[in-house]
Amino acid sequence: MGFCFSPASRSVSMFPNVSVLLVLLLSCSFFASTEAYDALDPNGNITIKWDIMSWTPDGYVAVVTIFNFQQYRHIQAPGWSLGWTWAKKEVIWSMSGGQTIEQGDCSRYKGNIPHCCKRNPTVVDLLPGTPYNLQIANCCKGGVISSWVQDPANAVSAFQLSVGSAGTTNKTVRLPKNFTLKAPGPGYTCGPAKIVKPTKFATPDKRRVTQALMTWNVTCTYSQFLAQKTPTCCVSLSSFYNDTVVSCPTCACGCQNNATMPGSCVEPNSPYLASVVSNAGRNNPLVRCTSHMCPIRVHWHIKLNYKEYWRVKVTITNFNYNMNYSQWNLVAQHPNFDNLTQSFSFYHEPLMPYGTINDTAMLWGIKFYNDLLMEAGPSGNVQSELLFRKDASTFTFEKGWAFPRRIYFNGDNCVMPPPDAYPWLPNASIRWGVSRFSLGLILLVLVLHSGLF
Repeated sequence: MGFCFSPASRSVSMFPNVSVLLVLLLSCSFFASTEAYDALDPNGNITIKWDIMSWTPDGYVAVVTIFNFQQYRHIQAPGWSLGWTWAKKEVIWSMSGGQTIEQGDCSRYKGNIPHCCKRNPTVVDLLPGTPYNLQIANCCKGGVISSWVQDPANAVSAFQLSVGSAGTTNKTVRLPKNFTLKAPGPGYTCGPAKIVKPTKFATPDKRRVTQALMTWNVTCTYSQFLAQKTPTCCVSLSSFYNDTVVSCPTCACGCQNNATMPGSCVEPNSPYLASVVSNAGRNNPLVRCTSHMCPIRVHWHIKLNYKEYWRVKVTITNFNYNMNYSQWNLVAQHPNFDNLTQSFSFYHEPLMPYGTINDTAMLWGIKFYNDLLMEAGPSGNVQSELLFRKDASTFTFEKGWAFPRRIYFNGDNCVMPPPDAYPWLPNASIRWGVSRFSLGLILLVLVLHSGLF
């Protein structure tokens, strides 16, 4: 376990209070051990399962399946890449549904050359349209895997490999080590492979069950802190009862630094916009110059107030000139989601991360309509309206209650404005510490000043 100290600790004596020291150490260890924990998806992970289907003269044939058990975090293009280190001197003779990015040095082999001889291979998915003789079930999606709630049928990816120089029984096979998963960038940390009960498979007619000869699992968890140094989205707020529009916090995702790094952002009215965008790499973010410098902004607007309902408009704007967000999703936390009546142009699904408390919802686009969030420009936004039924015991517009507590975009936590900046009701100013006695005294002074007495 590491230790963390603040600069202020230099002024503390050499023998600080023991209880204070214990609190510091416990807090440091707590944050170090929970950096990959997601309160809204506490059980979310990616599980990689290896099923040995048959033994060969010098190894085995295995099917490797990647299950995305995360409710709202998916893997988008250019897709996943999976790496590991062999325990012995294994080679990959052949593959279906996937391929290694490098063959490695296979010079010691004559005649039949293996698919890969590297000690630490990296595998990627094959692209759509791959010939059928190279495919297996759940392969060939370009590495794109949906989230579990959004599209469970496509939350799985798989490939098959024939491994040599590996041993021919479950007593002689050694499990691979040092698994790495990029999806497509960093962010995932994978644990060691663990032998589990062999997977069972039902035949298409459901009348017979077969099982793998040996199975091991690898679990990978996501940390936004490891994925990128800065946030990727922010939230702005507005309401019908207040003219104030609360913008994203300044420098929420970074600050403009064109002086030191020219081309880090682009002005929307720049005459060089088209040439800058066309010359930029498609995998490199190129965002519009804003005060917040976020690629994505989510705007929550309290639109209408009815007798028994209230209405919200949600707008997602893409400020990235180099990125289309396919199969995007939004997760919002608000106490009135248990009374969400209708979402007009987004799908929605309650997540309920706290058991019976229904205060979190997942929203995503309708296929072939608005499931693709286009790059920055006139079409770079999607929007919908949400209709909530009022609960007389809890509903209020006061003190920012009608605004969300937390918002995620594509699984990343967005930067919220500070609570004291939220739009308040027009009559809220009366409650800023002005008592009835003070109001009466002010009225008396005004009357005496007017000369009525």
